[in-house]
Amino acid sequence: MSNGKKLYVGNLPYTLTSDQLRELFAEAGSITDVVVISDRATGRSKGFGFVEFASDAEAAKAVEMFNGKDVQGRPLVVNVARPKEENPRSNYGSGSGGSMW
Repeated sequence: MSNGKKLYVGNLPYTLTSDQLRELFAEAGSITDVVVISDRATGRSKGFGFVEFASDAEAAKAVEMFNGKDVQGRPLVVNVARPKEENPRSNYGSGSGGSMW
C-alpha cells in the first residue's frame, strides 16, 4: 500500500464541503476519496480534510497545483498525509525484565 496517494488539505474555508473539495481537486486527476473533517458535536468543518487519488503521480501533481493556492481568501496547505501514529510501546515487556537470580 502506498501512502503517497492520500493528501492532507489544510486551511480550508469552513464553508467548503467535501463535494466542493472533490470538484476543486478533480483538475489534478482521478479521485478515489474525499473527506472534510468536521466537529462531531457541532457538525462544523474543522478547516482540514483529505483527498485520495488513484495514483501517486496524480497526488504529486495536486500538491504542486494546490499547495499555497488561494481558496476563498485562504492559502491551502497541501501535502502527503502521514499515517496516524500509534502510541509507542516504551514499556514493551515490562515486568519480565531484570535478574532472575
